[in-house]
Amino acid sequence: MKITMYSILLSWLFLACSKTNDAPPVVPPPPVDDTPAQYGVPFANVPAPADAVIYQVNMRAFSASGNFQGVIARLDSIKALGANVVYLMPIYPVGSLKGVNSPYCIKDYNAVNTEFGTLDDLRALVDGAHTRNMSVILDWVANHTAWDNPWITAHKDWYLQDAGGNVVSPPNMGWNDVAQLNFSNAAMRLEMIKAMKGWVYKANVDGFRCDYTDGPPLDFWKQAIDTLRNIKTHKLLLMAEGSRALNYTVGFDYNFGFGFFGQLKAIYEQKKSVLTIDSLNQAEYANAISGQQIIRYTTNHDVNGSDGTPQELFGGDRGAMTAFVITATMKSVPMIYNGQEVGMASRIPFPFTSVKVDWTKNAATTAEYKKIIALRNTSAAIRRGVVTSYSTGDLCAYTKVLNNEKVLVIANLRNSAQTYTVPTAIAGSYKEAFGGNTVNVSGALNLAPYEYRILQAQ
Repeated sequence: MKITMYSILLSWLFLACSKTNDAPPVVPPPPVDDTPAQYGVPFANVPAPADAVIYQVNMRAFSASGNFQGVIARLDSIKALGANVVYLMPIYPVGSLKGVNSPYCIKDYNAVNTEFGTLDDLRALVDGAHTRNMSVILDWVANHTAWDNPWITAHKDWYLQDAGGNVVSPPNMGWNDVAQLNFSNAAMRLEMIKAMKGWVYKANVDGFRCDYTDGPPLDFWKQAIDTLRNIKTHKLLLMAEGSRALNYTVGFDYNFGFGFFGQLKAIYEQKKSVLTIDSLNQAEYANAISGQQIIRYTTNHDVNGSDGTPQELFGGDRGAMTAFVITATMKSVPMIYNGQEVGMASRIPFPFTSVKVDWTKNAATTAEYKKIIALRNTSAAIRRGVVTSYSTGDLCAYTKVLNNEKVLVIANLRNSAQTYTVPTAIAGSYKEAFGGNTVNVSGALNLAPYEYRILQAQ
């Protein structure tokens, strides 16, 4: 028979009251543990933050079926690309009241959108990823809910209200399809965090990408992250889709490279100096400690529809590939958006229902992505080394050094031939990362438009 502290307390109280002939006092019931049962076995091989390659899945566009099964069918392809973290855009039911069919308009934090399948389908996806040694993280939308989320009628005080007591949309954002939550309400916070924990247990996921992280207050995120980190059976990856330096201090593994993406666009489109990247390598890592990283990208679900595809933004296929090389090797963790690896030239516009990725396109582009990512995955210097810039106004040049490993990257970010005068500090004998030929790097190097070279010191 299992003896608990609670049963011992009850026995003591009964004996004490019997001696005085008094009625025993009313003892409140023990707290109910409503944590879902753990599904599956927690994944043991979640990568360290610096070692991740993140693959963003937009389920509506990813496959002809637009559901979990469509993703399951291509897990081998995601693995072959070199990714080790699969990031799923929101998988929850979408609100319809005032709605525009946005996946970021959450009707129920605890349910699966039937558009994508069932909880069992999600579990099968997670199981399939884990079997292939890949982690899975879910998109989490904490700042706001759908207007037909049951919280609005059951707990109106969980929402921000105007002077007339009317629930409002996020102020000054133009997001009229969603209702702003009130983070001064302790009960709402606890329910939100409980829902996040629930997915770790019931779907065995490995973390979250937290949408619009800079909206909710930092103390909410600290409360949520402290709770999630207390799940000792799981190692979780937590990504802030935000740029506050203080996001690192509350425990996020990643901040989002909005600034890098914007600056890279300006370099390509407005001929801004390549040297502007160097200051970002300092600024975007302010407050980062213990391996915390910046997520960098050349496209994602937001900018792909609004700004353009990588080919539109970065000078066609060759320019887009060179932009990805910088993103993947300089100072960040790369994130790839589905379709990017087949050189998808058409945008995937919101709400992501009108376009499907054609996976039969551009096999050579996919092969080049695989080579770049494989190099990153096998090079500790690229993933974790110290970056030293040797850039000019037109060429991005840097070394990555860790212990005895040194990698040199030289990339022409202009649509015209450029000559790079090699600094004495990096001159020497190198091996081509792709091909293995030995080359002497010195004097003047001529690079074709958007040409890049990745070299490993001998």
